[in-house]
Amino acid sequence: MRVFVEGIGLRGPGLDGWQASAGVLAGSQSYHAAPLVVPPAPLLPANERRRAVMSVRLALAVGVEALANAGRDALDVASVFTSSSADGETINEILRALATVEREISPTRFHNSVHNAPSGYWSIATQSQEPSTSLCAFDASFAAGILDAAVQAAVDRRPILLAAYDIPYLPPLAAVRPLTATFAAAFVLVPERTARTIARLDIALDHRRGSETTVMDDAGLEALRTGAPAARSLPLLAAIARGGADTVVLDGTTGDRLVVSLSAEECR
Repeated sequence: MRVFVEGIGLRGPGLDGWQASAGVLAGSQSYHAAPLVVPPAPLLPANERRRAVMSVRLALAVGVEALANAGRDALDVASVFTSSSADGETINEILRALATVEREISPTRFHNSVHNAPSGYWSIATQSQEPSTSLCAFDASFAAGILDAAVQAAVDRRPILLAAYDIPYLPPLAAVRPLTATFAAAFVLVPERTARTIARLDIALDHRRGSETTVMDDAGLEALRTGAPAARSLPLLAAIARGGADTVVLDGTTGDRLVVSLSAEECR
């Protein structure tokens, strides 16, 4: 299955956007895990902006950046949102409230707890009426997301925005599901090469599980990759940043591997 990348968005510790981070991912600059910077969501109305939680702000930030880099309008782009954990802080606070005698849950907390909350905020912010899918596949959430987005782009012959995001749980849930990093990345995938194409992706499933998962050479970036399921996208991002031809292997669902053969010569 072949698709093309037009735009990328990125937010993580020490990774403040795709353009600012490409040198780090390519290995030409050192990586430093600086505090995460998440810009406000100016597209949201004031009330929704106040209610937006970290997962929503992350997903919107990378989605807006990816579309801007692709020169696409959200009104014409379907979307796939994928996350292992959704908003862990919100879920944690709801469970704490349910453990009290009053068991009173804030309506805002409740609507932010659903897994497709970022997708809903996205449609409000962009006024998009295009189809949107929200996925979760534990540690393979990014692989599931890019596979779903690529299938839609290839079969429906339309541009697709993929946004992957994760934030850690707070204690005591963190002891059960230990995520150590906050991270988000977005890709605009299209079925045909365009003037804005920066990479070609050929995606295949390895059911034999004979391929080794691709890891990051830099220890700090590897810790980030393993610290959040959305950050499993880092090897693909790094390969695109380096340019040329490469192959990236991602852990898929049920033990399968997702093999992505890419050519990023178009962005050079």
